[in-house]
Amino acid sequence: MRKSLFFLALIVIGSGTYAQSNDGKWLSLFNGKDLKGWIPKIKGYPSGENFANTFRVEGGVIKVSYNGYDNKFDERFGHLFYEKPYSNYRLRVEYRFTGSQCPGGPGWAFRNSGIMIHGQTPESMDKDQNFPVSIEVQLLGGNGKDKRPTANLCTPGTNVVMNGELIRRHCTSSTSDTYHGDQWVTVEVEVRNNEVIRHFVNGKKVLEYTKPQLDPSDKDARKLIVDDELMLYGGTISLQSESHPVEFRKVEIMLLD
Repeated sequence: MRKSLFFLALIVIGSGTYAQSNDGKWLSLFNGKDLKGWIPKIKGYPSGENFANTFRVEGGVIKVSYNGYDNKFDERFGHLFYEKPYSNYRLRVEYRFTGSQCPGGPGWAFRNSGIMIHGQTPESMDKDQNFPVSIEVQLLGGNGKDKRPTANLCTPGTNVVMNGELIRRHCTSSTSDTYHGDQWVTVEVEVRNNEVIRHFVNGKKVLEYTKPQLDPSDKDARKLIVDDELMLYGGTISLQSESHPVEFRKVEIMLLD
């Protein structure tokens, strides 16, 4: 195989095929111009339909916007999927929240978004499914006064292990600082297939867990279980739309052995 800038080799792990590299270089998943390589999936609409131009590129950033929602969010949760799955990597995202929440958005979704990893494909989601079965690196912004960490863990259709204990609760807070206002924040995620996942905020580790796996008690996850195998070794990466405008100006990946 000819060695290019990001010398990729395909390997098979579990039931999926993922990209692998030992070059230790950052590869941009967002070209700064358009959504080439990305697939929208919004609740109530088929995969590939970008309702109301929710996900768009303006000024060199990916924007999640609701100015086409007629002042009614109506639980139209959305996700923007990168077209390739990954298993061993570091992901670096720069994000910020802006403006006001779309009317009708749930209270918990104020300045709330996420990076979904180890996810199912958009094509495999039900039309009216809220969230992909995945591991969510939850992105939160402050309300101006209260403590509200970011890079938390949420688990739609999944469980993880922490300190030897299977964690079934939906969300676990990180130890990060709170970021008020519209400032840019850098979140990195180190993903080592089924071994360990670590969250970093502005270079500081704020959360770590192991053994990401499907939750057999979840109706969406049950559809993905094959031969009783629960462990997740890789999957899709997606960016979330949960009713508050958010921008992403950098989405980069470093492929690891």
